[in-house]
Amino acid sequence: MSKMPDKLSQEISNKCGVTLNDSVESRVIAEVMAKKPHVTVTYYPAMIRIDGEGRLEFDMKELSEALGYQLTPALFEVETSTHYGRMVRFDDKVVLFGNLEEALQYEEE
Repeated sequence: MSKMPDKLSQEISNKCGVTLNDSVESRVIAEVMAKKPHVTVTYYPAMIRIDGEGRLEFDMKELSEALGYQLTPALFEVETSTHYGRMVRFDDKVVLFGNLEEALQYEEE
């Protein structure tokens, strides 16, 4: 039986990330993202987790070149099962922010 810690951390996390369904496409995305600073990629039997500090930027042009075909933000989201952080979608990229204030600059009025 696991024991709960005496006190949970009160720190605000600056992390963000996605969990991808394990697939050929997801493995290519993970390989590209693993080369970036402050990014951690963890492989599990049926999924791949990509975690970042502060901000994660999935550039569709960069990922499309690695895949050999055009990847759009909508197709990228098909590969994801979950995300944490604040997600902002653009025509050419998907950005996750660990900091709410940074993401709010993209809020539409």
